[in-house]
Amino acid sequence: MPRLESQLATFEEWTFRYHLPQTRPGRILLMIHGWTGDENSMWIFPAKFPTNYWLLAPRAPWEASPSGFSWRESRNGWPTLDDFRTAGTRLMDFVDSWALANGVDAGTFDVIGFSQGAAVAATLGFLYPQRIGKMGLLAGFVPLGSNEITETRPLAGKHVFMAHGTRDETVPIDLARASLNILKEAGAETTFHEADVAHKLSVDGLKALEQYLRN
Repeated sequence: MPRLESQLATFEEWTFRYHLPQTRPGRILLMIHGWTGDENSMWIFPAKFPTNYWLLAPRAPWEASPSGFSWRESRNGWPTLDDFRTAGTRLMDFVDSWALANGVDAGTFDVIGFSQGAAVAATLGFLYPQRIGKMGLLAGFVPLGSNEITETRPLAGKHVFMAHGTRDETVPIDLARASLNILKEAGAETTFHEADVAHKLSVDGLKALEQYLRN
């Protein structure tokens, strides 16, 4: 997959890469990398995304071992919603501050994430539903504890996209299917794309994601 050209930047405490929209008015798409990734990781995906996006790919705040970065401080146990609350708050502050400084509308914005980044994207949707439009969860999961707030149906009226590999050994397909049920219980309409791949996004899955973002 060809990588879309992007620019490296720093803003406040954040290091990130961005791509300018080709058509205006622009809409923000926040791209959240997985565990041990960084601001470079997500750029294999958006070559054919809608051209009106401001694409922002920030580096996670905490170092991961043996390399890269993480969206939670601790790696003890499978991640919970509470593990990602701090990252979620900081991401919202980043989007709001960057948008204000650049004159970009961030009243609502879209988000995609890969693996751990998908769990962070889901966290944003659950905690800030009024701010998040489209959500793409790629080879990822809904963090533990999210089912405790599904009764309020925070995702009602939203359409969430998930893509997962049936041979994924990092995030098992059964966990992805359970996550899909949690999203539905939270009120979301869902599109779920399965493919015979491991911990990656298939070619057909990428095409389905591109179509989801265009609609």
